[in-house]
Amino acid sequence: MSGLRLDVNFVDYLILAIYFITVLGVGFAARRAIRNSSDFFLSGRSMPAWVTGLAFVSANLGALEIIGMAANGAQYGMMTLHYYWVGAVPAMVFLGIVMMPFYYGSKVRSVPEFLRLRFNRPTHLFNAVSFAVAQVLIAGVNLYALALILQVLLGWPLWLSIVIGAAVVLVYITLGGLSSAIYNEVLQFFVILAGLIPITILGLVKVGGWQGLVDKVQASNLGDAALHTFSNTATTDNPLGANWIGIIFGLGFVLSFGYWTTNFAEVQRALSAKDMNAARRTPIIGAFPKLLIPAVTVIPGLIALVTVQGLGGSGTLKYDYAIPQLMQELLPNGVLGVAVTGLVASFMAGMAANVSGFNTVFTYDIWQSYVRKDRPDGYYLRVGRIATVVGVVIGIGTAFIAADFNNIMNYIQALFSLFNAPLFATFIVGMFWKRMSPWAGFWSLLLGFLASLTLYVLHLNDILKFNSDLEESFWGAGAAFVVAVVVAGIVTPFTPRKPENELRGLVYGLAGPSTGADVVITGEKVWWRNPVVLGTVALILAALLYIPFW
Repeated sequence: MSGLRLDVNFVDYLILAIYFITVLGVGFAARRAIRNSSDFFLSGRSMPAWVTGLAFVSANLGALEIIGMAANGAQYGMMTLHYYWVGAVPAMVFLGIVMMPFYYGSKVRSVPEFLRLRFNRPTHLFNAVSFAVAQVLIAGVNLYALALILQVLLGWPLWLSIVIGAAVVLVYITLGGLSSAIYNEVLQFFVILAGLIPITILGLVKVGGWQGLVDKVQASNLGDAALHTFSNTATTDNPLGANWIGIIFGLGFVLSFGYWTTNFAEVQRALSAKDMNAARRTPIIGAFPKLLIPAVTVIPGLIALVTVQGLGGSGTLKYDYAIPQLMQELLPNGVLGVAVTGLVASFMAGMAANVSGFNTVFTYDIWQSYVRKDRPDGYYLRVGRIATVVGVVIGIGTAFIAADFNNIMNYIQALFSLFNAPLFATFIVGMFWKRMSPWAGFWSLLLGFLASLTLYVLHLNDILKFNSDLEESFWGAGAAFVVAVVVAGIVTPFTPRKPENELRGLVYGLAGPSTGADVVITGEKVWWRNPVVLGTVALILAALLYIPFW
């Protein structure tokens, strides 16, 4: 892939160096505020909503978003928009309005801890271990993508790129904990946009504007179907190879809600907010930029489709190279440095979210709960810092698993269908059905995971045929959800349930002292601080944005 090598100069490297120095400086500055484990893992629950909201969406702007969604834009066209307007925004609004009162009000430190309170310790342990495994796998995706891009674009050896990327994240997370991650994610949000916006603008200029892009996409192998979202989904005869049932139920409901409402790497940002209202607004504030992110990911993917010869073909030019290829062809020096820095920032933001989620769950939900109990707080702060190092080292090892995938989005979605879909089903049934028993929670989670894993293995061995890897992940997520719900209904009547006094503040209909209506609506009298109003506006905008691309 030496043909992708960028002609970077001193100015470009200077911009990248300034970025590295800045994020490390944030880590050293945040270190002064770390007095106990709560400061390290949850920022002392002191962050304002606008900071946590931007960090919430920036934590998702990793390799999955930037490289993966641009690759999807080139491979599947405008149907990639489903990952934003059906597959993200509704779930983010639901998290803010419905689920954050339980997370924040119950004073839990993590999603697995909520499951321990609602169900039992086996459910807690299974989720904690599976979450930890998922986070180091996804951290590996971000780290490998960063290293590969730096190798291809700048000529750095793969090992050097991995070491530099991992070392910078390791230093600022170990020093400043979640506060360092969050403040850097806010910075990274703007750096990422500064790097991607010029690619979109110059790319559109190159293809003759929007109408020129439309004409060229219609003449491409994907054809006119690549410019629509729902109009070709009555059957599977569309670029995504999925019908509207799989898109709405598999992606829009199970995968989306499973990720955004139960993935602690995201929820952790909201838990760090200063009060209940700020926590509820966090994902909803993040939903507004999420609506517009496709302009700098999906559209460049389409531009690459029509301008990069051989992209995604049988050669070595993977769909994942859509953004790097455009950088090479379109950007002058200086702007090129900003774009490279934006890519680096996106990978580091994604990896930092995974690592900060991993160290919290490992420390609180595995080490403190099952290995070393009742130690002084300073002990767990040290364990958290050690866990950060361990998570980064394991991430280096898992980075190379991602190398076998032509499109890393396919790999990521497979992970989500395995880990997040059964968790969401267990979570949502347990939250709305107070009779669901603790052992029903455990068996729902385990058998839902095995159902999705079974479909994935059958797909890999060509025993079950799907039109695409993404279609399999939709159906795998749906199977996990259905199995988990059915198991909950079967197991509950035969196993003892928890008494109501232990469920207060954890399920609907049994409000606790921190989850009552008087607490939840505090601070919502001003309309622009009301999560319900803000969430409704975000949903309306998502529906309206679909109209031109139906």
